[in-house]
Amino acid sequence: MSEPLILGIETSCDETSAAVLRGERDLLGHVIFTQDIHTLYGGVVPELASRAHLRTVDDVVEGALREAGVTLADIDVVGVTAGPGLIGALLVGVSWGKAAAFAAGKPVVGVHHMEGHLFATHLEHPGAEPPFVGLLVSGGHTMLLWVPAWGEYRLLGATRDDAAGEAFDKAAKILGLGYPGGPSIQRAATEGDPARHPLPRPLLNRGERPGDREYYDMSFSGLKNALRLLARDLESKGTLAEETPHVAASFQAAAVDVLTAKTMRAVREMNCPRVVLGGGVANSRALREALARKLGSRGELYAPSPRLSTDNAAMIARAALFRWRRGETGGLDLNARADLPFPGLTR
Repeated sequence: MSEPLILGIETSCDETSAAVLRGERDLLGHVIFTQDIHTLYGGVVPELASRAHLRTVDDVVEGALREAGVTLADIDVVGVTAGPGLIGALLVGVSWGKAAAFAAGKPVVGVHHMEGHLFATHLEHPGAEPPFVGLLVSGGHTMLLWVPAWGEYRLLGATRDDAAGEAFDKAAKILGLGYPGGPSIQRAATEGDPARHPLPRPLLNRGERPGDREYYDMSFSGLKNALRLLARDLESKGTLAEETPHVAASFQAAAVDVLTAKTMRAVREMNCPRVVLGGGVANSRALREALARKLGSRGELYAPSPRLSTDNAAMIARAALFRWRRGETGGLDLNARADLPFPGLTR
């Protein structure tokens, strides 16, 4: 029996994406359309995102099918992001996916966006298998997970305010750098000294113990505010422009220190040196290098390529395959939810 063909559709934020996946790793077609208009505003404008999805979803899906050399009739399962995300954007993908599945007489699977990010790394790295410590870091979420098996997720810690990616976006905006903030901060930081303007590491001190919420939880709002005050002070002195690389390096170092320290706490407590990254911030070179150093030669660090670290339909197709194999399919009542619960998640 041949491996099933999965059509994945992703429209949770500002990327319109479609992918055709055969089995677990044979990616036959993959198209990602990024909406550059949001760079004008330093962040995603929900209404503009929804309209752009409406304009492009037909062409994006057609492009993925054409690249794969298949038609909609050849597809066995349609997987679509059902949440979380921007509700207007999600509705475009869910509506398209349900209509296509109904027209082709194929099952449709609603996928949780963050579970998709967990599977993204597995598309490229067979070793990224449970058990592992998972760190999901994106523009909307920051989650530290213990994953003993696919579909079984224990939430160890999460951000209490800004997500890591959101914090990078806001920091870049404060410093007058481009959007998205992560790559902009990283580029600027290459020329900076992180010790020149030390910034705080929120919820990271020697008083935290296993069992305390603070042991794994994260916070980036205070770090962002500290950066804002520093930038305001430097601007008043007329030195912000020349100090920007150093400030960017300090912010990046502080955020990476927090993420790395929390992850390594989980590695030690779970006695599992295998770490899987997911989400846009997983593409941070500084984060990957810091975790690799901490894990050492006995550790295993798996991270997605840049194309699969951003929002994409390949990861949605892979997660849909997992759920479909478990008999979890939707119907015409499948709906989008901006606050869709993470399936199998406990705390």
